[in-house]
Amino acid sequence: MSTERMNVLKERLAPLAPTHLEIIDESHFHAGHEGSKNGAGHFRVVLWSEQFTGLSTLARHRLVYDRVQDLMPYPIHALAIVAKAHP
Repeated sequence: MSTERMNVLKERLAPLAPTHLEIIDESHFHAGHEGSKNGAGHFRVVLWSEQFTGLSTLARHRLVYDRVQDLMPYPIHALAIVAKAHP
């Protein structure tokens, strides 16, 4: 199931044209956490995109959340984001 969710995240983030994209399933770190009891996952995304150039951290995170908002709180309970314009 984790692979499916990671593939959905990859598809959703594709319009941001990332030059680098890592999607890391961190669900195992949150076993027993209230949000994970129903099977929702915890993920970390690391992405670089030219679309982030000149944007604040908050604005970059909003662009990411706009792409995945309907996936939260299920099947994704938490999303940690590292979004940069350049490596």
